[in-house]
Amino acid sequence: MQDPQPDFNPTPGHIDPVAPMLRRILAPNPSPMTYKGTNTYILGDKSRAVIDPGPVDDAHLQAILAAGDGRISHILVTHAHIDHSPLARLLANETGAKIYAYGGATAGRSAFMDQLAADGLAGGGEGIDSEFTPDIVLADGDTVTTDEWSVQAIHTPGHLSNHLCFAWGDRLFSGDHVMGGATSLVSPPDGDLGAFMAACARLQQTNWSVFYPGHGDIVTDPNARLAELIAHRKMREGEILSALGEGPADAKTLAARIYTDVNLALLGAAARNVFAHLLDLYQRGLITSDDTIAATSQFKLKPASH
Repeated sequence: MQDPQPDFNPTPGHIDPVAPMLRRILAPNPSPMTYKGTNTYILGDKSRAVIDPGPVDDAHLQAILAAGDGRISHILVTHAHIDHSPLARLLANETGAKIYAYGGATAGRSAFMDQLAADGLAGGGEGIDSEFTPDIVLADGDTVTTDEWSVQAIHTPGHLSNHLCFAWGDRLFSGDHVMGGATSLVSPPDGDLGAFMAACARLQQTNWSVFYPGHGDIVTDPNARLAELIAHRKMREGEILSALGEGPADAKTLAARIYTDVNLALLGAAARNVFAHLLDLYQRGLITSDDTIAATSQFKLKPASH
């Protein structure tokens, strides 16, 4: 599989200056789901915020502490996936800093997705950090401010229901909602495509200068990237509706038809993305199913009304 960002080659554990008052440390957790690893950001000089501490890894913890230089005052978490949030509590114990986030892993989940989860739907994704609990809950629009910097929490559910982006002026820590070299996985019931699209449309209302993503290199054309992501999802939706025009099918069958050039290791993730589209189309009344809604359900086009 071709590397989408071959020039992005930071060394895990190395403190890389990104911008004035901003450093990045790559966690040593590369995988098909995390690309070259999780980006941990250190914001500030006098009072330092750690954004997305990452997975539990002692070497990464020590690198963050070294970059913090005894001045870590805040820990901000974009979302409760195991590649972003688990190290937060260990870091808090080491520094005394409080953990800020939207809530636990299921905070912000819709009633529809809650019901699917209650019915037993699970699986997919990078893995949920079900133990994650912030010290301070941030609502949409809340700000975290020091004498040196201020960031605003923007609730951007979709990749995960408790996902936050953090606006730093016209710059955005975009977590896994927007990345430069890949599209975000949306895996129900924890992921919600309708919410993802709505959050993208909301972010389009601001003229951003740069995105600092959870994985991969800096996004230097964020508004163009948002437009590209929305267009990509709409294109995928069209492919799914076209495939359903040939007859009922489940997500796995549709993924195999549509993702003809995907790495086989990612076909399961592709099926989850297709399933997310199917659930969105189902909620919008464009398709239907005779089955109880599950990952293996057969979906079909809704008959045209006369």
